[in-house]
Amino acid sequence: MTNALFAVAGEPDSPAAVVRRARAAVGWSQSRLAQESGVPQSSICKYERGERIPRADILLRLLRALEAEGEGTVDGPEQRAAVLRERVFAHLRNQGFHVKDGAVLAPVQDDKDHLRRLHSEAVGASRERARKALAGHEDALVSRLAAGKDIDPRKIRPALVHVDDYRSQDSAMWRWCALHWSVPVSSGYGRRLRFLVVDEGHEDRVMGLIGLADPVFALKARDAVIGWSPQQRQERLACVMDAFVLGAVPPYSHLLAGKLTALLTTSREVRDTFAERYGHKTTRIAGRDPDAQLALVTTASALGRSSLYNRLRTPDGALAFSPVGFTAGSGDFHFSGDIYEDLAAFAAASTPGEKSHRHANWGSSGSFRNRREVLSRAFTGLGLNPKKMRLHGVRRQIFLAPLAVNFDRWLREEDQQLHWSTRSTAELGRWWQERWAFARAQSTSEWRSFDPTSWRLYT
Repeated sequence: MTNALFAVAGEPDSPAAVVRRARAAVGWSQSRLAQESGVPQSSICKYERGERIPRADILLRLLRALEAEGEGTVDGPEQRAAVLRERVFAHLRNQGFHVKDGAVLAPVQDDKDHLRRLHSEAVGASRERARKALAGHEDALVSRLAAGKDIDPRKIRPALVHVDDYRSQDSAMWRWCALHWSVPVSSGYGRRLRFLVVDEGHEDRVMGLIGLADPVFALKARDAVIGWSPQQRQERLACVMDAFVLGAVPPYSHLLAGKLTALLTTSREVRDTFAERYGHKTTRIAGRDPDAQLALVTTASALGRSSLYNRLRTPDGALAFSPVGFTAGSGDFHFSGDIYEDLAAFAAASTPGEKSHRHANWGSSGSFRNRREVLSRAFTGLGLNPKKMRLHGVRRQIFLAPLAVNFDRWLREEDQQLHWSTRSTAELGRWWQERWAFARAQSTSEWRSFDPTSWRLYT
């Protein structure tokens, strides 16, 4: 008998269509399928009409019963695709998303607690991936946080520590702290700079994190402000970095140290570290020396509109971060953990031999370029629109933080020299204390009660 699950005409099948066609192929009634599978006939009727969508385990139970009658393989390619499609939809529904006509419909709300819930599964998956590397070091990591009762706001002296050794304890501390964020933190792309903000006045206790990486090539809001041509962007994009991590850790976060961390991205120390690390360094793909100087830092708020960057001013009264627009609300945070691993395996199995967009200079040319390519291949193989599946609807506010007053003219190659507006970490630290920290310390006592052990993730 012909295996019903191989009778596809090329269109993406819903679970309803797969079950309905497979049942018809073996000649069973709905009552017979209910008897053989243990699924109520009333439920099967609703599944086949499309009134309800079966869970992945229910769909698999129905298909196995039909496969047994048809003497087909339980692990046939169409069956795997049908079950994986339903798992994808169930995964999205469990996070609070809606799916209609093969597209993600995010319940867009300004409520930040709601947005955090959308991110919670991806955050949990990130923590589990890091467990093996970090759990055994958690005692040492916790000891680098400050107890609130031990902090004297008058003695805080912020400093930056460049995390350049990915095998060091500083690197482990950076990663562990980032896992406490309410949104998943990527590792960044291309060139990367990571810093710990520490308090030299309190035994180098960790205050916050900075993570900079290569920016996206085309960002409409950024490019409109700069006003550069495609050729100018090609030449000078190496002089822009994106802050993919910015934030403070308690108890300093209760003293508004998030504002300090943001200000420090425009510091002289960050500028000099960039010059030392990447100035006059031949780029890996383009193969050219960009004579790079860090002229601009971009970032996007983690949860919709930002209360951190808006109205954040430097000592001369200028806005440190200027809002320029919003992202389109697309990405892949909502496909994490086991579902991503299954999609990656499906992408590799369903597109053997197809050329990846991964650049040959990156090495490992047989692998996928990044998560986006993995998901695109997988969704295409499942008969889903990759662009629609990546539209999660969480629009992030975009900000530009210049390090020079003429950053835009210089990036357009109109000026020959940058006129820096950077300040030292010490100067920015004093400004933060006088402008925010001292007043905050007087108006709230929450920071005093922070216990570092409350931040444990694993032990």
